[in-house]
Amino acid sequence: MFTADFDYNLPTRLIAQKPVEPRDVSRLMIVDRAQKSTTHKHFFDIVDYFQSGDLLVWNNSKVFKARLSGQLLSEKGEPLRDHTKPVEIFLVRPMENLGVWKVLAKPGRHVKSGTRVQFASDFWCDVIVKENDGTILVQFPDTAEQVRAKANQYGSVPLPPYVKDERHELDVYQTIYAKHEGSVAAPTAGFHFTPELIEKLKNKGVEFAEVTLHVGLGTFLPVKTERIADHTMHSEQVEISQETAESVNKAKHDGRRVIAVGTTTVRTLEGVAQFCAKFSGQKNGNWIEPYHGDLNIFIIPGFTFQVVDALITNFHLPKSTLLMLTAALVGDREFMLSCYRQAVADKYRFYSFGDAMFIY
Repeated sequence: MFTADFDYNLPTRLIAQKPVEPRDVSRLMIVDRAQKSTTHKHFFDIVDYFQSGDLLVWNNSKVFKARLSGQLLSEKGEPLRDHTKPVEIFLVRPMENLGVWKVLAKPGRHVKSGTRVQFASDFWCDVIVKENDGTILVQFPDTAEQVRAKANQYGSVPLPPYVKDERHELDVYQTIYAKHEGSVAAPTAGFHFTPELIEKLKNKGVEFAEVTLHVGLGTFLPVKTERIADHTMHSEQVEISQETAESVNKAKHDGRRVIAVGTTTVRTLEGVAQFCAKFSGQKNGNWIEPYHGDLNIFIIPGFTFQVVDALITNFHLPKSTLLMLTAALVGDREFMLSCYRQAVADKYRFYSFGDAMFIY
């Protein structure tokens, strides 16, 4: 299977630059996998497609201001004569060693081992080493919590590069149920939920559960390999509580639907299910255990879903791992692409601030 198999033509005018208000008036494409049909609604209509007893699972990760602008200094702490312009450091994730972070740098050619990047008088990092995948390891004299706190003070919102208006506040690029800080990109499928819509779902008998996946490189790095199998997915930090594991397992036991909000939630549930099955010596398993650690899962067509029965998602980039995941859930790559072509023809809004799709 090739990356080019997941390409489609998207006019740039359809890339949403800001969310609609209220969030639940965004458009919604209903995708019926069995009938291979689509219906066009608004997101607030999604209540009609839920049943009492459905378990809705979302990712409660919270975005922080991961984009930092700093001055590059020499090993002696002096400004570099040949590079006086600011460099941008994009915080990706903390590593196990205290104060060590994986980051991206722009421009990266001047950010060398032994140099320092100064963001403020009380905020800096020292460059340790450049990795083969283009990322950089840096050392902060602060804990991960302190780094995020200072980043929120001095940094800027890590908006995707296709959002040209950078004046958005952090709460715009955040779900209303965001709780655990650590993401460098928002789990955007959740943008469409409002307190009123959540209340309607509860009144209908829908149950709720939370997972945490701190969105990192695995989500937004493009697929550059010709063959999908050659693409390397980066691991992501995941947490599933005892309460969530019990809710998911009971729903699967009862034959009730587990509906994921966003591809990050899908990767969390399916990745942990895959891990649990492997750990127990089984080939597959539709149950999960509490989990806290890294996961690395690449879902492409042919994948057997064990937990997720339906998915709420946005419209994704051409040739992206996220589009591949949705095609895998639909079970028909060409039908999935036909849905995207239909969305383009009907002028749906695409990407983070765009419209939504409900696949069931």
